[in-house]
Order: sequence, then C-alpha cells, then structure tokens
Amino acid sequence: MKSLTLFRHAKTERDSDSGRDFDRRLIERGQDDSRRVGKEISDLGLAFDLVLSSPAARAAETAELAGLSPRYDQRIYDASTGELLALAQQTSDEINRLAMVGHNPGFERLASKLLGGGIEMPTGSLVEIALPIDSWRDAGGSSGQLVRFLKPKQLD
Repeated sequence: MKSLTLFRHAKTERDSDSGRDFDRRLIERGQDDSRRVGKEISDLGLAFDLVLSSPAARAAETAELAGLSPRYDQRIYDASTGELLALAQQTSDEINRLAMVGHNPGFERLASKLLGGGIEMPTGSLVEIALPIDSWRDAGGSSGQLVRFLKPKQLD
C-alpha cells in the first residue's frame, strides 16, 4: 500500500511584483492557512517519506509555513495530470508515503483520476489518497481511496 498526499498551495496575490506567475506569493490569509494545515498535519501525526514541492514562490512558502521539509522539483510547476502521475510513478519503492505541494488544475485532476470521481481542491487544501499498490510504477487507474480531505476553512 502506498499513500499519495496532494497539498495545493494556499491563497495568493493576483499578480507578483515581477509580473511573473512563478513569483506570486501568499497573502496573509494564505500564510495563516498554511500554518493551520501544518498544525493539523502535526496534530494528526502525519509523516511523509518524501515531500516534493513546486519551486514556485507560493508552493514553496506553503510547504515551509506548514513545517514540511520539501525537495523542490521544477516538474511540478504547471504540470499536467499525466506529468504528475509520471512523477509519482518514478518514485522509489522505498518511499511509502509521498507528498507533493503544488498547483491546480493538475492536482485536482490527478486526485479525481485516482479516486474515480470529481474532487474540488480549494487553495490550501490537502488530499490524502491510499493506493492499493506495492510499486509506484503501478499508480494510476481509479482504485485510490480517500483517507482525508483537509480544507483550511474547516480547521478553525
């Protein structure tokens, strides 16, 4: 059994000072939501063998404020569902609990694919999916089971 957790970056500014999407940062609410979800992760005793994060400012900030220690992977930024799934499939089988911090629409579409139904991930939300596989290369299909769905607004 493998576990994939998708953590969508929290609420951001509309535009960055540089004008680049990659540089958009979290607004105060996004910072608070990241800390809130991070506290819930800690309170639940969730641990990950590997955390991969988009290096985009908003995803990196979300991961750091949540208390995660990510390894940054450029492939997560602006990734399609297929690209995100391929990234998971390339993960070492020594890793049982993989978390990714990144963006929609890729995260929402990947979660929907793995769960066999539509799921909407608002900013700052976290979805944990249990996959009935022994090897990451077998990830795919719609046999995943929803373990938890955390939304910042529900953690107040």
